[in-house]
Amino acid sequence: MAPKRASSGPAASPAKSQAGKKKYHNNAENGLATINPPEIVETKPTSAMMEKEKKKQNFIVRTVWTVVMMIGFFVFLAAGHIWIMALVTAVQILTFKEVIALANEPAREKKLPYGKIINWYFLATTIYFLYGESVVYYFKQVVLVDYYLLPFATHHRFISYMLYIIGFMIFVSSLEKGHYKFQFAQFAFTHVTLLLVVVQAHFIMNNIFAGLFWFCLPASLVIINDIFAYLCGITFGRTPLIKISPKKTVEGFVGAWISTIVFGMILSHFLIKWKYMVCPITDFSANAWSGLSCEPNPVFVKQTFAVPSFLAKLVHRTTYEIAPIHFHVMVMASFASLIAPFGGFFASGLKRTFQIKDFGDTIPGHGGITDRMDCQFLMGFFSYMYYDSFIATHHLRVGSVLETAIQSLTLAEQMQLVSSLHKYLYNQGYITEEALECLEKISS
Repeated sequence: MAPKRASSGPAASPAKSQAGKKKYHNNAENGLATINPPEIVETKPTSAMMEKEKKKQNFIVRTVWTVVMMIGFFVFLAAGHIWIMALVTAVQILTFKEVIALANEPAREKKLPYGKIINWYFLATTIYFLYGESVVYYFKQVVLVDYYLLPFATHHRFISYMLYIIGFMIFVSSLEKGHYKFQFAQFAFTHVTLLLVVVQAHFIMNNIFAGLFWFCLPASLVIINDIFAYLCGITFGRTPLIKISPKKTVEGFVGAWISTIVFGMILSHFLIKWKYMVCPITDFSANAWSGLSCEPNPVFVKQTFAVPSFLAKLVHRTTYEIAPIHFHVMVMASFASLIAPFGGFFASGLKRTFQIKDFGDTIPGHGGITDRMDCQFLMGFFSYMYYDSFIATHHLRVGSVLETAIQSLTLAEQMQLVSSLHKYLYNQGYITEEALECLEKISS
């Protein structure tokens, strides 16, 4: 006798199907047919979906805060030089705070005295010295004639040195047995941070004194380079550039260099048309609506250049008019593309050393201030050195003459100088005889 087939086998399927159809037909005739609702399957979000959503949210936050920072920057820029300097000072202090916090954490664990106080004391002393140097240099005619400011101006460096010595003595007094190596490492870390952050950032302040062009253009070049390094990297990037930053590629590096030069030239073309950008600071109350006027630096004025012979046939001209600043912009754009990024690589190495992703969370979506300013400090320092070496016109200033007269002449010689200057102005017709007599009475 043949074995029975299991009801669940393949042969049973047609019969079961026919029976199911017949049962459904009878129920339909009796009005009893029901349609089962589709079964709802709950799907749990996978890690890939969560990661994608997280990146999306981060991109939105990053974009929003980028727009906020850009608007804020333009508001400060239009408000005037003093507000821009306040912004740079705030960035300077916040960056120092983020970097020095990396070393402060172990110090808190060891409960060492004066650690944090010493760091902030040295910061205040350094800022006092650097800002005082700039104010005395650029505004001698103001500080040297003021009764209260004169002692601070003439003895500024000595006062700054004594303030540093006080901090040095506090540090030595705080040394504790068993922690010498750690405390001296902290001391060295503080001074390196002051050098790389505060000192370099201060030269950005000097750029503002020279004219907002020398502040805006270098900062913009770094931002342009950062944007195009990302775009060229994700589009053409194949070859790794440096081990400390695995995502950086040679293609992105070179593409960003070319793009920064092109867009830097375009940006400078528009900036030099605005006197507010090219005029050096003479009044702290100036802003974008003050109507600043000055004799621009010769690099901002168009000059006639001879076209090289091998290009003359292509462009069909032998001379060309262009402002020399555009040639300088090419140099600065090259530095922003080829050298300034190493400030970012340095910061990446520091973060890897302390095993952190960002220096802080000051800017949502962007990390800390240091994460955005690591290249700017290097660029700002270079811009000042380049400007002072190749562009600045070193004329004799009123402040310099006044400083020489105050510090090098006796009181009698100073009075003689004033009297001689009055007579010169009278002889040239700039003052009347009555005014001369009045001035002579005041001098005597």
